[in-house]
Amino acid sequence: MKIGEIMTKEVVSVNKNEDLYHVLTLLEKHNITKLPVVEDGKVVGIVTDNKIADKLGTVRTKGVPAARMHASTVMEKKFDAISPDMEVKDILKKVGEPGPTMLPVVMDNELVGVVTKADLLPLVKDETPVTEIMTIPVLTVRPDDRVIHARRIMFDNEVARLPVVQNGMVIGLISDKEIAFAFAELRKNVSLGQQQSRLKNLLVEDIMEKNVVTAPDTITVKDAAELMMKHEIGCVPLVNGDGKIRGIITRTDVLKHYAKTLEER
Repeated sequence: MKIGEIMTKEVVSVNKNEDLYHVLTLLEKHNITKLPVVEDGKVVGIVTDNKIADKLGTVRTKGVPAARMHASTVMEKKFDAISPDMEVKDILKKVGEPGPTMLPVVMDNELVGVVTKADLLPLVKDETPVTEIMTIPVLTVRPDDRVIHARRIMFDNEVARLPVVQNGMVIGLISDKEIAFAFAELRKNVSLGQQQSRLKNLLVEDIMEKNVVTAPDTITVKDAAELMMKHEIGCVPLVNGDGKIRGIITRTDVLKHYAKTLEER
C-alpha cells in the first residue's frame, strides 16, 4: 500500500509568521495537535502542542503573550518528508521514535498531504487481546496535583498525556494540548507580576479534559483502534470490572504492534 492511498489530503497548515493564538485556534477548531508550517508552498517545519506548551511554560519567555510569538519560534525544523509513492510499511518502522509524529508528504517540493498516526489506524485489524500490549502500570495524576507536576511527569517519561485518577477511577485526562491552551490563556489574562504564582498553583482539575473515553480491559487491539478513530483520541484508558484503571493503550502502542505483526508475516 502506498502513502498516497492513506494520507490526509486536505491539510491545515500555517505560515511561519502566524502568531501562536492563531495556531492554537486552528488546533482547537480542527481537533488536531500538530500543523505543518509552510512558506511559498514548501514545508519548513512542524508545530506541535508539545512544543507550544514547552515554549509558553519556560521562564525565558515569561511575560511574552502568545500573540507576540510566532509559529517559527516553536516549530520543529528537523523532520522527515515522504513521497506519496513510498510504501506504508516503510514508515511504520519509525512509529514511536523521537521526533515529530506528523510526516509531510511532498511531491515536486510541494506539500500534497500529511500522514499521522490517525491515518494509519484503519489498517489495524488485529484481534489480539489489548491486555497483551497495554502499558502497565499506568502513570497517572490526581485532580489536585499541580499542572507543573503533571508536565514534569510527562516530560521525564516522554508521554503526551496522563489519566487523572481519583480513588482508582478515571475522571479526566491531561495532555500537551490542554496545557498549551492553559498557558496561553494565563499569558493573555494574568498580569506579568502574577503569572509565575498562578502557573505554580494551577491545578490539573482546572484544565483537564473531563469527557474521557475508557474501555474494558477485555477489548481487542482492533477495538481500541476503532475507538480512537471514532472519538478522534490518542489513547484509551482501560478499566477492570470494578471500573478502576488497569492499563492504557495509545496509538503508538497499537501501531508498533501492527508493525511487528507485519514483520513476522
